[in-house]
Amino acid sequence: MLHPQAKLLLELIERANVPPIHTLLPTTARDAYRERRFFSQPEPPQVASVTDIQADGPHGAIPLRSYRPLGSAAVTALPVLIYYHGGGWVIGDLDTHDTLCREIANTSGCAVVAVDYRMAPEHPFPAAVDDCIAATYWVQRNAQQLALDASRLAVGGDSAGGNLAAVVALAARDAGDLSIQFQLLIYPATDARRTAASHETNGQGYLLTRDTVTYFHDHYISDPEHDTDWRASPLLRDDLTQLPPALVLTAGYDPLRDEGLAYSQRLSEAGNRATHICFERQIHGFITMGKVIDEANAAVAICASELRRVLAPE
Repeated sequence: MLHPQAKLLLELIERANVPPIHTLLPTTARDAYRERRFFSQPEPPQVASVTDIQADGPHGAIPLRSYRPLGSAAVTALPVLIYYHGGGWVIGDLDTHDTLCREIANTSGCAVVAVDYRMAPEHPFPAAVDDCIAATYWVQRNAQQLALDASRLAVGGDSAGGNLAAVVALAARDAGDLSIQFQLLIYPATDARRTAASHETNGQGYLLTRDTVTYFHDHYISDPEHDTDWRASPLLRDDLTQLPPALVLTAGYDPLRDEGLAYSQRLSEAGNRATHICFERQIHGFITMGKVIDEANAAVAICASELRRVLAPE
C-alpha cells in the first residue's frame, strides 16, 4: 500500500545510487541533504517578508529566520509558530526547511520563526534542547518588536524537530512562565531507545532506515543513559498532563511511526487535546516533498489549518 509516488521516488533514489546518509561524514551529509532538496521540494512561495535574526542562548547566538505571510501588515501582531527543523539533530538547517516554513506561514496566516539550533556531533545532547528552549523564550520576550502576539505562540517541528517541539512544550509547562498554545509534531522522534515495532517493520527500504536512525542517535546521544532522559525521550516522561493541544502527524512506512502514535495516545490519556493523523502510504520526510508527492501538500494544508483554528483570535 505504499503510495505510487513514494514508491517511484524510492526507485529513483536506488537507480541513482544515492549514498545513504549513514555512510557519510556529518559535514558531507549536511551538504547532500541541502542539495537534494531541489529535486523533491516545490519552489519556495513568495511571502510578505523574510528576516534573518539572532537569539541569545546559553551556548552563544542562535540564528533564526522569521517569515510573515502574504497579505499581512508589517505592524500587525501575528500569532507565531516557532519551528525546529528535522534532520536527526545532525543535518538540516534554515535553508532545508525554508519552503515548508513559507508554505505554513502563507496557508495558516501565522508568522513562522525557524530555529537553527546547534547540531551533533559537534554539539551533542542536550545542546539542541538548550538552544530551542532559549530561542523560544527569546521570541516571547521580543514579540512586540517582532510584531508577534506572544499570547498566541505555538511550537512545531518534523522528526528531530518534532522531538524538540515536544520537549520545549514540556519544559515550558514545568517552568510555568512561557505560554504555548499548540504543538505541531510531524513524525516526531519520542523514544531514543528505538524499540517500537515500526523500527523493525519499516527499518529497511523506505528512505529512513534503522542504520540511519542509529547514525543520528549515536551522533546526538553520547551517553547511553541519556536515552531515558525525557529531554531525549519525551514519551518516557511520567507526567504528560496540562500540555498544549497537539496535532501529531505520522507516516505509515516510517520507522518512527509507532513512537508518534504512542505519544499522541499518552497525551490523550493524560487529558490533553491531541489529534493523530497517519498518512498510511507515506514515508518519513514526505511533508517537504510536495514537488513529487501530492500528499505532502495535503499534509501541509492540514497542519496550517489546525494552526489557524487554534491560534485565530477569538
